[in-house]
Amino acid sequence: MRIFITGATGVIGSRALPLLLQAGHTVTAASRSEPNREALRSAGAAPVDVDLFDVDSVRRAITGHDVVINLATHVPSSAVKIMIRWAWRTNDRIRREASAAIATAAIAEGVGRMIQESFALIYPDHGDAWIDESMPVAPTSYNRSVLDAERSAQRFAASGGAGVVLRFGGLYGPDALLSEMLDMMRKGMSPVPGDPGAFLSSLSQDDAATAVVAALGVPAGTYNIVEDEPMRRGDWTRTLATAAGIPVPRPIPAWMTAIGGSMLKLMARSERVSNRKFKGASEWTPKYPAASDAWGDVLHAMPVAQAA
Repeated sequence: MRIFITGATGVIGSRALPLLLQAGHTVTAASRSEPNREALRSAGAAPVDVDLFDVDSVRRAITGHDVVINLATHVPSSAVKIMIRWAWRTNDRIRREASAAIATAAIAEGVGRMIQESFALIYPDHGDAWIDESMPVAPTSYNRSVLDAERSAQRFAASGGAGVVLRFGGLYGPDALLSEMLDMMRKGMSPVPGDPGAFLSSLSQDDAATAVVAALGVPAGTYNIVEDEPMRRGDWTRTLATAAGIPVPRPIPAWMTAIGGSMLKLMARSERVSNRKFKGASEWTPKYPAASDAWGDVLHAMPVAQAA
């Protein structure tokens, strides 16, 4: 197929791009940076300079394509910035305005399929019970814009195309954010808020990428993309600490979560999210059934400066 992808140099896109090319697809990738365009050319994609907020610009870029994959985001780059509401403004605009422009352009150009990234951790606290896609969502101000992005894909589907929404779990991988988490753990504090017995539905960055490729063949709809076995927060942190050779840190005090605003309260919810719908609709299965299965590989891939 001819595929147009945004966010091809991001966390998920940079991993999905080579998989799409290896599968024999022809890929056009949006980019407004010459260094990124050169990297995309080297990878085997055709880079194109496109303004994702301008429908006409997007239409020119996607003419003749079968699929649009929208992975464009601007998530704050550090654990500190993640806690600051204004740091999410660009990401909110991308999800609201760029996703809408992409859907409008894809409808106008007769694209057959639109795959839209979203976020699974928008469900209400549900204790130990499993959560599937039928559960009503309860986002906060920090991630309410994911619903704008989802509505764009749903509008595309209503026009007759196959609109697919992928609600990714909390992503982890060998990056600066994990390095910050390890630093917190070395100082004796858990980087994961919430009750140690609450569930955290996470996902490796590599498994997110394989899910994007698998989404090329699923029916239109919304899917949770998470590990097979979400872990309790205490076990998630303990297994990471053990794999990194760090003493198991103390949990974040409940009072700190209580006064930490809507972001900490959101992150503290117990969300045992199920991936059964997506696994039933595709041949996808995560390489790492639980985060504890991934730590060895993730830590081995960490740059030395970050892992130290």
